[in-house]
Amino acid sequence: MKMENAENNSMENNSREEAEKHRSEEIEKTGQVTLDKNAKKQKIHLLTIIGEIEGHENLNGTSKTTKYEHVLPELAAIEDSNDVNGVMILLNTMGGDVDAGLAIAEMIASLSKPTVSLVLGGSHSIGVPLAVSTDYSFIVPSGTMLVHPVRMSGMMIGAKQTYDYFQKIQDRITGFVAAHSRTSRERLEEMMMETAEMTKDLGTILVGEAAVREGLINEVGGIRDALEKLYAMIEEREGAKIQRGKQ
Repeated sequence: MKMENAENNSMENNSREEAEKHRSEEIEKTGQVTLDKNAKKQKIHLLTIIGEIEGHENLNGTSKTTKYEHVLPELAAIEDSNDVNGVMILLNTMGGDVDAGLAIAEMIASLSKPTVSLVLGGSHSIGVPLAVSTDYSFIVPSGTMLVHPVRMSGMMIGAKQTYDYFQKIQDRITGFVAAHSRTSRERLEEMMMETAEMTKDLGTILVGEAAVREGLINEVGGIRDALEKLYAMIEEREGAKIQRGKQ
């Protein structure tokens, strides 16, 4: 009997070690992990969006990047999984590729699972739609959001068609942000074209509480606040399911 107990304990320890190893590898490779050690027994998928949002071209090897070809399949797997109860998104990004950023934002916004975002450090440029794409959003007191016009690198043709194309891209961004926040398109465009805040560029920098006042973010808070809100949203969703089942 003692030998069997010892073998069972050894197998459990090995299983825990393998799980922790797998968890560490997932964090290192993709910045993603499932949080399942909480007292509420909820499984939260943690997704980090950091550095620059990488689009159709690979950035150099020294840049911290978030690759949309990794994030999109993961979000689809989350939606399809019965094991995941909610999604927490941590943001510290300088922005990046518009199409890739909007694609991720649209996927997050269409998830049926409760979602909460937390801006840490910064969520600039195309990071703004990502921050507002969740059901509820937080920003730490020192967190920043930079709202500015669309930029494009490389050679461009100085013609009306180029300007019209830029305007269409900008309309896609402002339309999404306005639809998923308490900020109007008109106010977003005002902030984008602000000339008094940046020496070499147009735009507006919002720090912590200012992002809440402008209606981009719901609340100032940290990881504890974000997790508590997500747990409450999950419990509310599960309660609504039970009620529907009784009807």
